[in-house]
Amino acid sequence: MNLYASHLHRTRIWDLPTRLFHWALVVSVVGLVVSGNIGGSAMVWHLRFGQAVLALLMFRLLWGLIGGHWSRFANFIVHPVAVLGELRGRGRPEWHTGHSALGSLSVIAFMLVLLAQVGSGLVSDDAIAFAGPLTHLVSSATVSQASAYHKEVGKLLLIGLVLLHLLAIIWHTFKGRAIVGAMVHGDKPLEQVMPASRDGWRQRLLAAIVMVLCVAASIWVFSLAPAF
Repeated sequence: MNLYASHLHRTRIWDLPTRLFHWALVVSVVGLVVSGNIGGSAMVWHLRFGQAVLALLMFRLLWGLIGGHWSRFANFIVHPVAVLGELRGRGRPEWHTGHSALGSLSVIAFMLVLLAQVGSGLVSDDAIAFAGPLTHLVSSATVSQASAYHKEVGKLLLIGLVLLHLLAIIWHTFKGRAIVGAMVHGDKPLEQVMPASRDGWRQRLLAAIVMVLCVAASIWVFSLAPAF
């Protein structure tokens, strides 16, 4: 028997709603990037993936306030001391239990870039066959600026963050940290007792209600497109 393993505390870190959000966002972002690069008839799917990402982002913003312990923004580690400690291979246990310092910054960056990408997409126009549902609500100058950002700056930022995320996963895997597995089954073996995220049926029912409301809100936003 592995004495070291016997002293580890298996702790629920990522609740099911957070895990489902994570993998749904992975699929949606990949679909968003691929369909956007293909263009043409694939833009119909680009629009659908954008709608899905908007709903998911709204859900994550709300779940960051009421979700499991380690999913809450209040427990993100963004202090410069924690960032430097992680870069030097040191730090307190809680800095590496949920999102690490660099992981917290990565999540925040991802959400900001995705919000900007979806927001700019809502008022973008490719002047060929696609126009965002809210283009009629803003000036032509705003549409032009948003379109340029969406197709050039925002897309590159998003792809860059995806690549950095993949490199971080490879690095953590090389260091023996099974972060991908934790996002599948939700648990981490910890050397010290740390707070666990609540993940019972009440939390899952609450998450389902929040998700339904976010999907409805996203559908409503996209329904504001003028009928032709």
